[in-house]
Amino acid sequence: MKAAVAVAVVLAVGFATAGCSDLDSLEAQARSGNRAAYAEGDGRIEQLAPSARGAALALAGTTVDGATWSMAEQGAGKVVVVNVWGSWCPPCVVETPALQAAWASYEGSGKPVAFVGVDTMESSDTGLAFLRANGVTYPSINDSASAGAPVLALAGTAPATPTTLVLDRQGRVAARVLGGVTQITVRTLVDAVLAES
Repeated sequence: MKAAVAVAVVLAVGFATAGCSDLDSLEAQARSGNRAAYAEGDGRIEQLAPSARGAALALAGTTVDGATWSMAEQGAGKVVVVNVWGSWCPPCVVETPALQAAWASYEGSGKPVAFVGVDTMESSDTGLAFLRANGVTYPSINDSASAGAPVLALAGTAPATPTTLVLDRQGRVAARVLGGVTQITVRTLVDAVLAES
């Protein structure tokens, strides 16, 4: 409970005040010369009030196992957790068990929650092998197999890898974590959106 309260305390008011600092953080990474080959988030947790949320995201694409996934079908009327990841990304590898554990806690609970990954910058085969090796049971769209449309559909809300978005029942971004997540962070953010009337 103390951890959940601590997470709630650090939630930011919205993306508008964080926009410039996102760019500053990413620019600093690029100038650091560490040659990480990707923009890693700084762990910032942001939350938007319902009145400040933008348009619904129309996320859709082909999953790493060749199926299709879309907000219109699998995400309709649900709180949706979208995780942008790649098996080549160390923080993504670290957060994978936490995301799977959070998903397992909702799966079969009867709560209207869906999880979907967006696997970036690698083949479907590579992404699928990683998910199977790590026991991940929620679907992941492969950005490459879908011609980059899934990342574009996120409308600039995922500037870092990993990024986790929590979408409300209307498909709007309600919360965002730039960087790796923990199970308690995901569950706290999802539960807050589930509790909205």
